[in-house]
Amino acid sequence: MGHIIDTPLGQTLSAGTPTLWLNPDYQADSQGLEHKLSLSDIHQADQRLRRFAPLLETLFPELHESHGLIESKLLSASALHRQHYPDLSGRLMIKGDHALPVAGSIKARGGIHEVLCHAEQLALQHGLICGPDDDLLKLLSPTAKALFSAYEIAVSSTGNLGLSIGIISAALGFKAVVHMSVEAKQWKKQRLRDRGVTVVEHREDYSAAVTAGRAASNADANSYFVDDENSSRLFLGYAVAALRLQQQLHEQQIQVDAEHPLFVYIPCGVGGAPGGINFGLKQVFGAHVHCFFAEPVQAPCVLIGMQADHKDQPESVYQLGLNVDTEADGLAVSLASAWVCSVIEPLLSGVFTVTDDELFRHLYLLSQSEGIEIEPSAAAGFSGPFWLTGTEPGKAYQRQQQLEAVLHNATHLLWTTGGLFVPPAEMQKFQQRGAQLARA
Repeated sequence: MGHIIDTPLGQTLSAGTPTLWLNPDYQADSQGLEHKLSLSDIHQADQRLRRFAPLLETLFPELHESHGLIESKLLSASALHRQHYPDLSGRLMIKGDHALPVAGSIKARGGIHEVLCHAEQLALQHGLICGPDDDLLKLLSPTAKALFSAYEIAVSSTGNLGLSIGIISAALGFKAVVHMSVEAKQWKKQRLRDRGVTVVEHREDYSAAVTAGRAASNADANSYFVDDENSSRLFLGYAVAALRLQQQLHEQQIQVDAEHPLFVYIPCGVGGAPGGINFGLKQVFGAHVHCFFAEPVQAPCVLIGMQADHKDQPESVYQLGLNVDTEADGLAVSLASAWVCSVIEPLLSGVFTVTDDELFRHLYLLSQSEGIEIEPSAAAGFSGPFWLTGTEPGKAYQRQQQLEAVLHNATHLLWTTGGLFVPPAEMQKFQQRGAQLARA
């Protein structure tokens, strides 16, 4: 196809008008296995995180209650549902990744999984451990610290992935370097520096920070670059969330099947975390789960990336005259991960876009109704149920997937992505802005 700017969709996006795009390549029963990743790989990632749980519990006291597992709660949102989604049938719930321990965001599972993969590999190569069944607490020994201190782990980030990678890398004794793009919040940079992480500040956007970080890391033989755009280790760590969600739904006796569909609304930046979760959910729930990504109107990079005939050549939001000007720092990305777009091509139901005003309004309404505080980017998915049930494209999707007769049995899951570590003064500003918008 030609450039997206030449299409009606391109014109809508260029104008910054919120929209819902339905993926024409979506295949309800596809598991997207063409890329050689499978449910077995997700189980292996989950098992690795479980093997490392005693080590993680030792490093991070906040994991004592969960015995070293980094997981968030599946929360009822009955007050939010009653007060602000009165016409929505079925059940409304929240997957609380805004409160994931250690890193405080959705990036915790994937980022920590990747660093543990690398640490385990180095430890095996240098004879510190003999295999996966060995005592992984050996990786906290002075010998292991001395080994890891000779190696660097680097990443580029708008904030939350940097926190995830930086915190676990520094805790294990690695030299940790985080390349922060211009959108990153100052308090996130400071939180990393307080933990001994080197923060390199860039005056350009996320994509430029990735290019710079990758180049700097490649120039050092002892540096390992965590690549949010192309890493299967990150992707599979994110996908583990699907197995955990399956267990939580079972524990709460919530069915997911042909008569009880699951709709999931996930904020999206470059695509790695939501892409991994989308992939995992389709392995676990198949045709019965429907995933929609949420992006800012100024940075719909995955929506644009999904338009390309060749997913390895996505267009930038700048080509539509957009400028990535959004308070949703975690979603402020100009160019999607081409690899992620290719993996999720048959798995993603659609993408909708939201204004910053909607982010602040929803984070305020959530705080007022459920007492849950999140950062702006984490509120991106909250418009999802309206798009699905109250618009023509949403109703068209219901018809296409033959969902109209079972929608009253549906579970709508709002996936929150960050906010645990937001300083109180910052959170107060978010709430004040949201309150003004909610009253308007």
